[in-house]
Amino acid sequence: MIDVLVVDDDFRVAEINAQYVGKVPGFRVTARAHTAAQALATVAREPVDLVLLDHYLPDRTGLELVQRMRELGHASDVIMITAAGDVETVRAAMRLGALHYLVKPFTFAALRTRLDSYAALHRTVERVEGQGAAGQEQVDRIFGALRTTPTASSPSLPSGHSEPTLDLICKVLHEADHPLSAHEVAAETGLSRSTAQRYLRHLEQAGRLRLTLKYGDTGRPEHRYTWVAP
Repeated sequence: MIDVLVVDDDFRVAEINAQYVGKVPGFRVTARAHTAAQALATVAREPVDLVLLDHYLPDRTGLELVQRMRELGHASDVIMITAAGDVETVRAAMRLGALHYLVKPFTFAALRTRLDSYAALHRTVERVEGQGAAGQEQVDRIFGALRTTPTASSPSLPSGHSEPTLDLICKVLHEADHPLSAHEVAAETGLSRSTAQRYLRHLEQAGRLRLTLKYGDTGRPEHRYTWVAP
C-alpha cells in the first residue's frame, strides 16, 4: 500500500480528497493535516510515501513546507493540489520536485489519473532498484511512468463544452447539501443560466446527476439536480 498524507487548510476539502484517495486501489490515507506545522510533525512521527499538498496554508505556503521537509531529510513525494494557478508557483513546484500539479477544482478522474501514474512510478522504481545500477532504458522507464493521459470524461464531452467548466460545475454540485437548480448553479459558478443548463443536461444524461422536479403554485416545474456519481 502507498501511504498518503492529505494537507489542506479546509477541513471539508481535506476530507473529500481523502475519500477520493480511498477509492483508488493501492492507496490509503494515514493522516490529514491542516497546517504546515501539523504536516511536519506528521511526517516526522510517521513517514509517508506521498503528500497531497495545498499551497495556501495558514502558517506557511505549501512550497515553503516542501523546502523545509527536504532540509529536514523527509523524502516523501509530493503532488500539489491547489487553486494556485500562476506560472511562478507552478515553476517553483517543479524546481522543488513536485511530481504532479493539479489545479482546483478538479474531478475524481483527474486525481485518479495522477495517482495511477504515481503508482506506476512506484512499481517501476522498485523493479529498477532490484536490478542495481540503472541504464538509460531503466531511466527512461522511470520518467515515462509519470506521464498521464487525458481523463476518461474528456472524449465524451459534447462539442462546445470544456473540461474546466465541467469540473467547476461538478465541484459545486458535489459539495452541495441539497438539490440545485440551473439558476443556483449559474449563480455559484458565475456562468450564464443557459450554459449551466447545457452542462447539467450532459451530466444528467451521463448518470452523474439525478433530476427531480419541484412544483410551485403556478407555472412549469423547476428542474433540480443532485450529485449521485462516486
